[in-house]
Amino acid sequence: MKVKPLADRVLVKLEKNEAKTAGGIIIPDTAQEKTQQGLVIDVGCGTEKVKMTVKSGDRIMYDKYAGTQIKIDGEEHLIVKMADIVAIVE
Repeated sequence: MKVKPLADRVLVKLEKNEAKTAGGIIIPDTAQEKTQQGLVIDVGCGTEKVKMTVKSGDRIMYDKYAGTQIKIDGEEHLIVKMADIVAIVE
């Protein structure tokens, strides 16, 4: 399935959390906090008021409750507004 974000939206592939602590304890998925980082897959064209400042391949941080979750080919993705992106991680 191919998804193309529109206007000021960004398609982000979610990063997976470590499932094991440094001490070797395995943490189940239900007990893990959702990550707020991801990899930009595709970017909309922007609007007159919102300039797109991220590009495909950027690692970003976004607001905790931002976006709409979708599954593409069995992998978790998120569609967020440009305003919900708080940083580019280098």
